[in-house]
Amino acid sequence: DIWVILILTKLFDFNLGTVTESSLWRSVDYGATYMKINDRVITRTMLSYMYLCPTNKRKVLILSDPDVESSLLISSDEGATFQKFSINFYIMSLLFHPTQENWILAYSDDQKLYSSIDFGRKWILVHERVTPGRFYCYNTHMLMCVCVCVPVMQYVTCRAQRCSEGNRQYPFTSRIDTNSLVVQDEYIFLQLTKAGRTTYFVSFQRGPFKHIQLPKYCLPKDMHIISTDDGQVLAAVQEWNENDTYSLYISDAPGVYFTRSLPNMRTSRGAAGNLIVDVYKVGGVNGMLIANKKEDNQMKTYITYNKGQTWSLLPAPAKDTSGQDISCSLPSCSLHLHLQMSENPYTPDTILTKHTAPGLIIARGNVGPELSFTHSGMFISSDAGNTWRQVFEDEHSVWFLDHGGALMAVTQASVPTQHLWVSMDEGRHWDRFSFSSTPLFVDGVLMEPHTQNYIITFFGHFSYLSDWQLVKIDYSALLSRKCTEGDYQTWHLHSKGDVCVMGQRQVFMKRKPGVQCAIGPDSPRVISAESCICTFYDFDDYGFERQVSGKCVPAFWYDTHTPAHTCSQGHAYLKSIGYRRVHSNNCDEGLEEALSPRQQQCEETPPSGLQLQTSNTLLTANVGTNVTFRVTLQHGDSMSTSLHLDFGDGISLSYSNFSRLGTGIRHVYRTAGIFRVTAHAQNSQGSDFASFYLHITSPVERITLSAPLVAIKGRQTNLTAVVWPSQPVTAAFYWWFSNSTEPLITLEGTVSHTFVQEGRHLVVVQVSAGSSVLQDSETITVTDFFRSLLLSFSPNLEEHNPSITEWRQDMGRVVTATLSQRLLVSVFPGSPTAAELFILPEKNYSKPRAEEQLDKVTHTHTHTHTHTLTPLVDSSAIPSGSAALMLVSLAFVGLAVFFIYKFKRAVKLQCSCSLQVLLLFTSLW
Repeated sequence: DIWVILILTKLFDFNLGTVTESSLWRSVDYGATYMKINDRVITRTMLSYMYLCPTNKRKVLILSDPDVESSLLISSDEGATFQKFSINFYIMSLLFHPTQENWILAYSDDQKLYSSIDFGRKWILVHERVTPGRFYCYNTHMLMCVCVCVPVMQYVTCRAQRCSEGNRQYPFTSRIDTNSLVVQDEYIFLQLTKAGRTTYFVSFQRGPFKHIQLPKYCLPKDMHIISTDDGQVLAAVQEWNENDTYSLYISDAPGVYFTRSLPNMRTSRGAAGNLIVDVYKVGGVNGMLIANKKEDNQMKTYITYNKGQTWSLLPAPAKDTSGQDISCSLPSCSLHLHLQMSENPYTPDTILTKHTAPGLIIARGNVGPELSFTHSGMFISSDAGNTWRQVFEDEHSVWFLDHGGALMAVTQASVPTQHLWVSMDEGRHWDRFSFSSTPLFVDGVLMEPHTQNYIITFFGHFSYLSDWQLVKIDYSALLSRKCTEGDYQTWHLHSKGDVCVMGQRQVFMKRKPGVQCAIGPDSPRVISAESCICTFYDFDDYGFERQVSGKCVPAFWYDTHTPAHTCSQGHAYLKSIGYRRVHSNNCDEGLEEALSPRQQQCEETPPSGLQLQTSNTLLTANVGTNVTFRVTLQHGDSMSTSLHLDFGDGISLSYSNFSRLGTGIRHVYRTAGIFRVTAHAQNSQGSDFASFYLHITSPVERITLSAPLVAIKGRQTNLTAVVWPSQPVTAAFYWWFSNSTEPLITLEGTVSHTFVQEGRHLVVVQVSAGSSVLQDSETITVTDFFRSLLLSFSPNLEEHNPSITEWRQDMGRVVTATLSQRLLVSVFPGSPTAAELFILPEKNYSKPRAEEQLDKVTHTHTHTHTHTLTPLVDSSAIPSGSAALMLVSLAFVGLAVFFIYKFKRAVKLQCSCSLQVLLLFTSLW
């Protein structure tokens, strides 16, 4: 059984801006010697990243550099041999299953999620458009996958090897907040924000999601999960009145109900912008937390021994490192600790504890009225924070050796050193050892804390321009033998003299100071634990607040008289009186029976708090699609309360009780419109009612603006937007006139507008229906006055031309373009074909003269009985099916009028103005 070290090194060329060489090194003698194994097992491959299987550390997976090739190198023998497998995608990150060593999820550079059940040898596409880092796997029998997918940020679950659309499940039909998915231990957290209010959800043991219950007037602006490893949730919540601080909240076991433990905790931001909250769980002692709290604009360190029920300041050491007395008395002066976790896995945190060394705390900090980051030393407590000793005047990096039996310290990486210090008596005495002939900047330490060996490896550099150096240190000579029973002494856990901590009297076994023997990982730590009599501080509960006396009373917003809606007549429920035993508290007898929830008979109560909404909380849906309604009852007997749900379209459903509703009620609307959906709950004691209006929209495919070509200045002009296939009841129309920036909004497709200036005016209209927005526009000529003639055509025109809008628009546009600027033609939509001829006055004429001119032109049109136009080209000379445009001119009082011919078949058209004109149309028109 050997201890193998694998190190992947990369040579970066700053001139080229890229990695030019990579090497894999392997040691089988605890780091004494290293062998470069590239040439032996990995040839001509640029290595990028190395992964170690968390459940079987013999298995290693190395990614190649995607800029060179896309492949995986897999080893099952601790890197002794490798197999190379090509893949057709570039891996950005890997996620291993928590229990199954061969199950892996891979995230590619093009936002695709892949799965493998043979440790990366074969891959199957799971889902596309997955959010980076927002996926996980679970289930010990089959690889179940959960991911958050863009662009709508949907929460998706499926079996990884069979993740087709039909096998996917969507617990949330609406979008979840970006980067809100958090998976820790048995909990899954996410959040949804609507209308500026955020709702938080939790899934316990992969069960259904439930709404997280915070105190009513907490009104959280943000929420971060701190810890879930003790069968409950510790969360940092930024309340409505907090800006740079967060409050500590602690939940029940399922993570649903939260109570506040400590307000105004200090926060900071990491190098990547991540939130860092100054709260620390002490290892080895149940229920013990340390946090930095803002108080009177000062940051101070507080400690609790009962999971946040009570907090107190830390007492300062009696003497400094030189033996001089420290003048510091509570509460104006105390000890303050740095509680930052290291983002580098090879450097220690600023505070250290270990479950195999109960009561031992090592931390960086200072003594004074508040926390300081300028003058810090190192402090140690051997009795779980009741008393402290200062061990170094300046900052050091400290590691546990021998499962907490020994301590090792070196100066900070910013200062080169060739010495290290080791303590065998919990920091009371330190021995100095030299590990290098040349001072070394220590960048980190390689050690395997869960194995029974005494080898550590320093890595660092002699100068900022030198290569990395590896220094192997074997400290087994300090622990020449294994500890025996006589090498230990007992230690009683207490909190300022109170031996009942978390409802127990606990006695631990510790090695006697100065004894140099190996503790080992299997040595017992707790030798006795007896339950204590319960007190008020062993309890708390959601909706209750603790008084100075220790008793809990209901918060003003919490109604203690309303049973759960699942309480049915003839059954009983447990009614809390404000005392729920703190999770993992082991107190017994005493007040437990008096403070425990009381069993009460369920009485039939009238329904109240009836809530009705769609599953995605939206008030709109498309016609013909499934709409799922969710009806919930906050108060009342759900088993004896009936429900009547009316969908508003003539269809309704009735249920004998709420237990039959399931996950939702589905309904399909066959027509578009606005429907009033109503829910009516009733039992023998009363009733409740809820309703909302649901917009069912139909798709809009086309919009056409019907507007006159000419309008009179100062008079109302009627404009109509025609929507195809039909105008939705839920549509909204937006109108812009000329160069206006603010639209006129109407619910109807018809509007009247008055133009106040002459000239050409652009009218734009948009229709918004559901998620569709369409637009059309027309240009209207505005003048003081004009004359117009209505033209109608013989019915056989329709037989040779398509009856579509585009044909009529093209006909009017082409005719208008070829006529005089003072003559406009508009062809009306629909059959039979009709048109309007607009005659405009000359701009440089006076109004009387212009009106006289228009009257003459109009009179000429309306009183000419017959006028035949002869084509310039004989139609018989043009082959059938040809297309030619011919222009024939007529003179009307100085106006040049042109009519367009298109030859295919002659059609005689009768004008309503008694002016006969021979026009030739093709079937294109």
